Amino acid sequence: MDARTTDAARSVLEAPDIARVLTRIAHEIVERAKGADDVVLLGIPTRGVHLARRLATRLEEITGRAPEQVPVGSLDITMYRDDLRLRPARALARTDIPGDGIDGRLVVLVDDVLFSGRTIRAALDALGDIGRPRAVQLAVLVDRGHRELPIRADYVGKNLPTSLRETVKVQLTEEDGRDSVLLGVRGTAPADGQ
Repeated sequence: MDARTTDAARSVLEAPDIARVLTRIAHEIVERAKGADDVVLLGIPTRGVHLARRLATRLEEITGRAPEQVPVGSLDITMYRDDLRLRPARALARTDIPGDGIDGRLVVLVDDVLFSGRTIRAALDALGDIGRPRAVQLAVLVDRGHRELPIRADYVGKNLPTSLRETVKVQLTEEDGRDSVLLGVRGTAPADGQ
């Protein structure tokens, strides 16, 4: 990201805010699931995977489970996208399902930004090819609106009403060297943000 882009984008969440909302989401998951015994977190690459790992750590802290006892994995949706012929080819990401699988478990899909709902639809299709969870829930860091499909998140870090001209860019330390959520205008903010 160049300086011009950074100046044009406005920060709406910084590292302490992201930490706080992830802790809140983890508490909400524990409350709704009545613990986290059968919860499996599956992150949607790329940033959703990092968020899922952070949520797993918080769930372990809240429930007192040993480190790495909350199953966490990743779910590549590339081949399930409905825009494959409209966009340049994308590299396949890794699908990594925890050893005990997802059958009969509560799967929480984790993503950074919820926009049209098409990514989540693709994730549900991919999930159906892997197993049959007891239930599927969705946790997102940012819900920016503009749904094209009847999909809503069960856990939302921040509702961020946007115009279609605006972009939302999530930066995470694991990928970008810092934690932040930036709101910009298309053409000045990073294009890969939803």
